[in-house]
Amino acid sequence: MTTARETVLGRVRDALALAPATATPVPRAYRTGRTLPDEERLALFTDRLRDYRAHVHACTAGRTAEVVAGVLREHGAVVIGVPPGLDEGWLAGYDGEVRRDSADIPAPRLDELDGVVTASAAGCAETGTLFLDGSPGQGRRALTLVPDLHVCVVDLSTVEAGVPEALARLVPDRPTTLISGPSATSDIELERVEGVHGPRTLVVVIRTDV
Repeated sequence: MTTARETVLGRVRDALALAPATATPVPRAYRTGRTLPDEERLALFTDRLRDYRAHVHACTAGRTAEVVAGVLREHGAVVIGVPPGLDEGWLAGYDGEVRRDSADIPAPRLDELDGVVTASAAGCAETGTLFLDGSPGQGRRALTLVPDLHVCVVDLSTVEAGVPEALARLVPDRPTTLISGPSATSDIELERVEGVHGPRTLVVVIRTDV
C-alpha cells in the first residue's frame, strides 16, 4: 500500500516529466527605481507601521542602546532572546538576562523568553513591511515567532519606497520572512485577535542616520 506522501511525490514527478523542457519567460514590466527623500520615507514607513498597530521609535544610531533598553523596560521584558550575531552594543543599556539563540535550542524553550531583539535586512515604506533573511543578526524564524514581544531594529538606509526596490536588496536564496505589524487574525464576526500566529507586540526602532 502506498502512503499519501508517496502518492503526492509520484504526481509531482509525473507533472515534471510532462512539463515543457524550456522555461517560460515571465514579463517583469512593473515600475522600479522609485525613491523618496529620507524625511518622506521615514514618515510614510512610520505611518504604515502604526496603521498595522506596531509601535515605532525613531532615533539616531548613537541612541540605539538607550531606546532598546527603554522599550524592553516598558514592556517588562526580564529575559530576552537575541540572534547569535546581534550587535552587543544595542543591549548595553539593558540590565535583564540575555540568551543567545542557536539551532540546538528546542522551539518550546523559546516560550521562556519575554521578548526578542533582532536586526532586519530591509524595509518597505509603502507597505510598512519588515524583511528578515535569517542572517546572524536576525536569526531563525522560530526566534521571532514564539516570544510575545519582537523588537526589530531597522536602519532607515535599508528602507525602500516600494516593494520591487525592497526585494532588490534581498539575497534570493536566503529564507526571507515578511512582517507587516504584529500577528493578528479575525474570527467569523471580524473580531480582531492579536498574538495568534506570532508576537502580540511589534516594536520597530528606526535608526535615522544609518
